[in-house]
Amino acid sequence: IHKQVLDLYQGLHYRETIFKVGSKKIHIKAERFLSLDNVHLLVMKYGFLCEEACQITILTGIDGDVWDINGPHFKKTAYEQQEQQLSAIVTTNEGEMIIAAEMLDCSFGTNMIVHQENGLFHRVVVQAKPGREYFFYKYVSIYTSKDGVDQIKVAALAAVRESYSNGYDKLYRRHAQLWHERWLLSDVRIDGDEEAQFALRYSIYQLLAGAPIHSNRLSIPARGLSGQIYKGAVFWDTEMFMLTFFLFTQPKLARNILQYRYFALEGARKKAAEYGYRGAFYAWESQENGEDACTLFNVTDVFTERPMRTYFRDKQIHISADVVYGIWQYCKITGDDSILFEGGAEVILECARFFVSYAYFKKDKNRYEILDVTGPDEYHERVSNNAFTNYLVKHCLKVSLEVLELLKKKNESFYQNLLVKLDFTSEIPAIREMYELLYIPAPAADTMIIEQFDGYQKLEDVTLNDLKNRIKLPNEYWGGGNGLATTTRIIKQADVVLLLNLFRKEFSEEVKRANWEYYEPRTEHGSSLSHCTYAMLSTDIGKPDWAYPYFQKTATIDLTGDYKRYVGTLYIGGTHPAANGGAWMVTILGFGGLYFDGEVVTLAPKFPEKWRTLSFHVTVKEQNCEVIISKDLFTIVASSQNTRKVCFNLEGKIVENNPGQEITLPRLKNKIS
Repeated sequence: IHKQVLDLYQGLHYRETIFKVGSKKIHIKAERFLSLDNVHLLVMKYGFLCEEACQITILTGIDGDVWDINGPHFKKTAYEQQEQQLSAIVTTNEGEMIIAAEMLDCSFGTNMIVHQENGLFHRVVVQAKPGREYFFYKYVSIYTSKDGVDQIKVAALAAVRESYSNGYDKLYRRHAQLWHERWLLSDVRIDGDEEAQFALRYSIYQLLAGAPIHSNRLSIPARGLSGQIYKGAVFWDTEMFMLTFFLFTQPKLARNILQYRYFALEGARKKAAEYGYRGAFYAWESQENGEDACTLFNVTDVFTERPMRTYFRDKQIHISADVVYGIWQYCKITGDDSILFEGGAEVILECARFFVSYAYFKKDKNRYEILDVTGPDEYHERVSNNAFTNYLVKHCLKVSLEVLELLKKKNESFYQNLLVKLDFTSEIPAIREMYELLYIPAPAADTMIIEQFDGYQKLEDVTLNDLKNRIKLPNEYWGGGNGLATTTRIIKQADVVLLLNLFRKEFSEEVKRANWEYYEPRTEHGSSLSHCTYAMLSTDIGKPDWAYPYFQKTATIDLTGDYKRYVGTLYIGGTHPAANGGAWMVTILGFGGLYFDGEVVTLAPKFPEKWRTLSFHVTVKEQNCEVIISKDLFTIVASSQNTRKVCFNLEGKIVENNPGQEITLPRLKNKIS
């Protein structure tokens, strides 16, 4: 018998197992948590009960035999013992230090310290009495040389002694209280759909668990905390699919996530220079220092078993624009422009400089073009004028000009010093010119379709099923130089549709509907980023019934395991925090119809048929409100801690919500969904 429970509300893992050894049964109960109060601390409570008298041997301590999917991570490991404290001192291949310190609270049996080649352990032997339950507690503290602590060994040992002194129950109560406070602002309640409710809360938990509460030099990796896939690197997924959740619920964490990009700026500058450009070219797989972990040959051809040259690293230039989009969204939603004075403006200007240096001016057409890029659809590499990329670049240029005006207006001295620091004055006319003359693919007059990139419409227009029938080996890669999809209009994931989501107020419903209907049958949804994107646009065009199946796929991806696990021979499994963020966005921005333009919170709900009520908290410009939407009512409850009114547009009716005020308003009959 075996049972595992993950308590989403309190961040606790519980396990209960009954082992049978010969004729004897042993009952195991264990719970553990990583402290939200002290991110360095891991705590475990372990109990066992034997049905018959027997000798039990417990071996627990620090195991240094760590397996790494990308090769050995530890270059040097040493173990030390100070009375009952055990510690491991590790040097990584990158030259960083890690200290793990451990203490065991065990009041039974005999305890000996056992030294092994790859570890240091407590060996506890007890003559267990039948029917008696035994418990021991384990406290572990981990510090690294990146934690800003002068003596990390001293800090680790002190932290583990303090946790031992406080005891399990006290540590757990504080941890659980902090999780409770997180959920107060982050929870979403769905009445009428238990499956959606559970999947969404799981998604929210994964986002909260992976967020860097203790540092602004870290972000959320593409596979969260689930393993070593993608080498723990940060992708554009964070700004495009995870950030929005934090902006509206946990703005301080959103700030941490974005400031990581400032500390990664030097790596982005190095990458731009590596390819012969100026400014900041952000990494496809960004490491802590901003350098790119992506290799040039990261997919293996399943037929030849040879590495394939791919261009994820070289040509996904939209990442720099995605970063700028995220920073600007932060400023708009939180009202906090101090981030611009603490690195954000420097990031934005360097990204604009990069695009000016990358773009090509076509004299005969008197316009700038963006050539030789890869958009979100990775199956079509090295294309020109990818609509998503061009729109995001134009947005980046616009933001850079607005930021310059804002800095000059608010702090002339800072503005002038930044121009000198970056040697940026000569770049401003070029940015302004490129912004005015950059080619932006427009919807076709007859079909309203936005061509994904130059020449896309000339590719073979095969159905997805027909293309799948051409597959010869299960894991063959569809992109690259000669992949199945490369010469067809089949795309890996939402591309134009993602663009329409990001700038949904700039396109008509007719354009959005036409592009959804055109691109969806041609989309493989080979990325976890795709389903939520189509779901959001479905709600935007008034089709929540279209959106719901995509929402389900997004919200349950880690619960069902129904996703692509291989690219060629490369395993890409693990959790999907971008899909977790996408599930929240579909629920709140899509079904809830939330939109904030910097002044007014708009709610235009479009519920799935079986949803009766949707409740959530939203924070804009440091003001928090609880929103409750039913089939026939809006209820808005402003926090008593708010300092000013919040303006809402409820299906066309403008209302003002003062601090502590509750507003109830009937929904329009012709809008009820």
